[in-house]
Amino acid sequence: MFQVLKKLKWFFVENRSRYIAAISLLLIVNLLEIVAPAVIGEAVDGIIDQTMTFRLLAFYLALLIILNITLYILTYFWQYLLFGGATILEKTLRSRLMKHFLKMSPAFYARNSTGDLMARATNDLKAVSETAGFGILTLVDSTMYMGTILLAMGFLISWKLTLAAVLPLPLLAYFLKRLGDKIHAHYMAAQDAFGEMNDYVLETVAGVRVVRAFNREKNEIGKFRGMTEAVFRKNMLVEKIDAYFFPITNILNGLSFCIGLSYGIYLVMRQEISLGDLVSFHVYLGMLNWPVYAVGELINIMQRGNASLDRVLETLNEKEDVRDPDNAKRLDGIDSVRFDDFSFQYPGTEQKALDNINVLVRKGATIGIVGKTGSGKTTLIRQILREYPAGRGRLTIGEDPIEEIMKKEIREKIGYVPQDHFLFSKTVRENILFGNEGAGEEELEKAIRLAALDKDIEFLPNGLDTLVGERGVALSGGQKQRISIARALIKNPELLILDDALSAVDAKTEARIIENLRRERQGKTTIICSHRLSAVEHAHWIIVLEDGKIIEEGTHEDLLKKNGWYKEQYERQQLLRRDEEEVAGVDR
Repeated sequence: MFQVLKKLKWFFVENRSRYIAAISLLLIVNLLEIVAPAVIGEAVDGIIDQTMTFRLLAFYLALLIILNITLYILTYFWQYLLFGGATILEKTLRSRLMKHFLKMSPAFYARNSTGDLMARATNDLKAVSETAGFGILTLVDSTMYMGTILLAMGFLISWKLTLAAVLPLPLLAYFLKRLGDKIHAHYMAAQDAFGEMNDYVLETVAGVRVVRAFNREKNEIGKFRGMTEAVFRKNMLVEKIDAYFFPITNILNGLSFCIGLSYGIYLVMRQEISLGDLVSFHVYLGMLNWPVYAVGELINIMQRGNASLDRVLETLNEKEDVRDPDNAKRLDGIDSVRFDDFSFQYPGTEQKALDNINVLVRKGATIGIVGKTGSGKTTLIRQILREYPAGRGRLTIGEDPIEEIMKKEIREKIGYVPQDHFLFSKTVRENILFGNEGAGEEELEKAIRLAALDKDIEFLPNGLDTLVGERGVALSGGQKQRISIARALIKNPELLILDDALSAVDAKTEARIIENLRRERQGKTTIICSHRLSAVEHAHWIIVLEDGKIIEEGTHEDLLKKNGWYKEQYERQQLLRRDEEEVAGVDR
């Protein structure tokens, strides 16, 4: 049950002064709280013995008032320190999770759903936080506070009466242990179900336009209803077990009261204790309600916290698939990128995604990569970005193997426009400046012009300060692509990689962007992956991929002479382009 505290030992050591102060103040409060019942007992005996005077009564009242004010002040400070520590733990773990998420490779996100990761960063962290706050409180109160009250009852009143009254406690410990084990198992299942539901909601919201287009709203609502019902049932099972704690505690507490009252009256009649002692004893017995109940809460919180911490640590303990070397080399510049007999296959698959690739990308050159969908174009790019562990063969930047260079060093010098052209839910300006936050207005305008986005900005409601909506939902596909291109260009990278980044723009805009790149990026390296061969016509070298293998390579003119896939595809696209232009002319 207390494994969660061992796992959090590092945190308690780091914040030991806070927790020592909080627990010390809590113990002082616990000690002061046993004074009031003793004062009440003395007052009762004074009234019965007719020794009570106005002066003595005023003293007792003043003592109780001062005692309560002191308890109020001390309680404020221990609560601030203790529950503040819980907040610090939640913040620390959430920061660690975010840092971990950002450094993990795509393989990690293939193994873990987004919804489940979000559940671990929210619900699970809240449960762990409660362990470091309310869990510590219940631990102290169910042990030290309970012990303080029992000692006061024994030493100040009667050990015989105290032992008789606490006879039900071992029975309580047995029931709470059984319930605690069940809470752990069912809470884990409930959290897993919540993660699955979370993931489903994210997917449905992201794809809401597709859902509407296929008129699938009722089906999705039905699926979601089923998932929420499963989450509800599993959480209700946890709450059902949790609900046993309070009644069992109350029943056994009531049994303690019955024993204490009946046996206490017997001792009063035998004059072994006074009536004031009996009154004090029952006040103490009432005070024992919370620490006894705290035992149940302690088991409940510790089991939930342990289950949640296991889920969080499972994520944090996952190792990076692509790790930086211990003695990493610095990268002064990207002089060349070279693949020598390079092969790669994705983890968990047997088929090679790249097979015996030999490519040399010289500094200042423009390289075109074309091929059918699934031919390996994006996979080739991912090797340069070090998103996956290095495959077989040799991949070098300059003279150094890529696995000997830090990922950050490589990515700092690359401007990358991915296929999915992801945009943040911010303004157009903020999305572009994400590539270079220190860029000035002149650099921003240049990047917009090079990406052929300048005319579009004029028609946006608030220009550059227009909010693009979540994932760029307020923009067209072509606009999103060009914002992504501008984001990469404002970085002024040594190596620019466009991964099918012109698929959503028209032929005229594509030609303008390509011409801008040819003019502005002279002497800098560019790699263009594309389905449209018009995007790579100007390239110094073009490679054609099929099933991860290079089936053709050369300049545009060389490939047209070979009468292979490239020529066939080029002629087909030229015919389609002419047909589109003729249709456009007829429409006008």
